[in-house]
Amino acid sequence: MASTSGSGESAESGTPRHPALITEAAQSIEDQHRARVRKYLTIMSFRIPALILAAIAYGMFGNPWISVGIIALSVPLPWIAVLIANDRPPRSKDEPSRYDHRDEARALESRTHRTIEG
Repeated sequence: MASTSGSGESAESGTPRHPALITEAAQSIEDQHRARVRKYLTIMSFRIPALILAAIAYGMFGNPWISVGIIALSVPLPWIAVLIANDRPPRSKDEPSRYDHRDEARALESRTHRTIEG
């Protein structure tokens, strides 16, 4: 039995706005790239306002340490933006775990070994 959405249509038939999912394929490369660019631009959009805020803070308070603090907080933003934007999409709950304990068979022995001194 198909579940129904709020509009009265079945979830299996889909709508033009929300098409029915008929495959387990991953998100397309273009969609992934678009999402990563959006994340990068969102994070980097805080950098210019931070520099402007530092200039305004210096003008208002005359204290360079406040401005230096604001600028110091904006320095790692490009690094953070690149790390977040280059991250893979989150793992779905249905995606299997690939760890299967293969390396345990190749682990080093824990017993002591005889040492030959020359």
